[in-house]
Amino acid sequence: MKRILFLVLSLFSLGARMELNAQNQAGTKKILVAYFSQTGNTRELARQIQRQTGGDLFEIECAVPYPRNYDAFVEQAQQEQRQRARPALKTRVPDMEKYDIIFLGHPIWWSSIPMPVASFLAEYDLSGKTIIPFCSHGGGGPGRSRSVIAELAPRAALAETLALRASGGASLPEAISAWLRKNGVREQ
Repeated sequence: MKRILFLVLSLFSLGARMELNAQNQAGTKKILVAYFSQTGNTRELARQIQRQTGGDLFEIECAVPYPRNYDAFVEQAQQEQRQRARPALKTRVPDMEKYDIIFLGHPIWWSSIPMPVASFLAEYDLSGKTIIPFCSHGGGGPGRSRSVIAELAPRAALAETLALRASGGASLPEAISAWLRKNGVREQ
């Protein structure tokens, strides 16, 4: 009887430790919140994610900024999309290897990711890392952005995308918190 009780208590203790490890796993992981934002909407999402996760914030910036004139900007961005261009970026993430989880933010352009985000993905070996996408959109949702990210980072795990209209509104902190829990980055 004592052996059975000892076995049950040992299994219970092991199960509790495993559950605790699973809950704390995200807390021990190094987090990067990388984002590209043309109008500031995605920047606001990224800042809120950074506040809630404590991750390092990194803005993806083009070496040559987009034109300020809207029509010229749209023309250039559409041409990049058609050509699947990889515009040069202004900076790189130092020590990308140290990050386990990469929150990757961007606006939706023509149902996909902006080409500077494709440049970012092409610059690093993201094998074994978890990419957690988030995006801002004007009403069309995430489009095919998830499948494009999966194609550009085939050896990374891809978690559930958060897609919010514009900058997310007043419920942004709660929406992000729920999404972080759903992706296992915050405790339930």
